[in-house]
Formats: sequence, C-alpha cells, structure tokens
Amino acid sequence: MQNIMSIKLGDIAPNFQAESSLGDINFYNYLGDSWGILFSHPADYTPVCTTELGYTAKLQTEFEKRNTKAIALSVDGVEDHQNWIKDINETQNTEVLFPIIADKDRKISELYDFIHPNASVTATVRSLLIIDPEKKVRLIITYPASTGRNFNEILRVLDSLQLVDNYQVATPVNWESGDEVIIPPTISTEDARKKFPKGVLEIKPYLRYTPQPNI
Repeated sequence: MQNIMSIKLGDIAPNFQAESSLGDINFYNYLGDSWGILFSHPADYTPVCTTELGYTAKLQTEFEKRNTKAIALSVDGVEDHQNWIKDINETQNTEVLFPIIADKDRKISELYDFIHPNASVTATVRSLLIIDPEKKVRLIITYPASTGRNFNEILRVLDSLQLVDNYQVATPVNWESGDEVIIPPTISTEDARKKFPKGVLEIKPYLRYTPQPNI
C-alpha cells in the first residue's frame, strides 16, 4: 500500500469532509480559528482507546482554556462510534462531546499517513497531530497500538507551542508551565534584556534563561 502523502511538521494539514459521530464534518470549518488535536484509533471497542477517549473528554475544560478542539478518527462506522461512546461514557464516568470520524474507506487515514503497513495493513496506528489556527502541523506523535497516549504531555506541548508563538522563547527539557524558559540564540543578550524585563540569566552566551513572560 502506498500512502497518498506523508504529513510532516510545518505542512498544512489537508482539509476533508467526513461522516462522524456528530454528523457530517468539514475539518477546517470544525476547527475554525482554534488549535486542533486530530488523533487516530486502531478500532472501536478496544480497551486502550476507550481509556484514551474517556480521558480526552475529561480534559474538555483544559482544551477550551487553550482554544483547542479535539477530533478523533477510527476506521469503523458512525453507528459503532455512537454505541462505543455510550460505553466510554459509562466506563470512564465522562461525556464524550467531541466528534469521532468514521473512516471506513480509510481515505482520511491514508491522507494523514495513519496506516503503517508494517504494523497493520488495515488498522490505523495510534497517531496524534497538533494543528495550529493557520492549519499548520506543529506536533506529530505516533505510538504502537498497545500503548496509550499521555494526554498530560499533549497539554504541556500545547502550552509550550502557544507560549513560543506569543513570546519568541523556547522551553527546556521537562518544562512545565511556570518554569523558566530559554531565550533563543537569534536574540542578542542586549535585546533580550529589553525584551524580557523580568531578567536574563546567562549560563553561556547561547544558553540564557528568563522567567516565563506571561505569568
């Protein structure tokens, strides 16, 4: 099987029209001017996916704080999605409000390179993309089907990406919101002291820290 395209960081995420658990969806219209999380699932009624979708539903308020919309994809049909959502709501004590795309013909899965033939010729791998309001792909993570994703990490990356876009900084290893951030080498120390009035800590000329500018 050959994929139609391979999505890379910085690419424009392709638009699509699809059936979903919430009716017909145009992907771009659904996202509007929000950030987006598009994540694929090998199949409905699978235990790992059930826990993932349940946890994602519980993060609804956190996503709203970050102007972000989630949308899932599975190669099963709408009726299966809707019945599976009932199971998710029951077993995970939540309410799934975001759509699950029905991709029975695998067109969207192939468009987004969610099917890896060496892993499975029919099922999607556990991939996740973060897409910014300009529809650019900013993060791609792919897990094996047996390993559930860490959505706390997804929130952390969202915080980092939005901070980077707004303040021209970078975030260091294991950064969490509230920690010091890194000043990129493209900004001189002299300019950095003007740009970041909370202070600049210079460890090396290329390694400089400043308190997180938006708190």
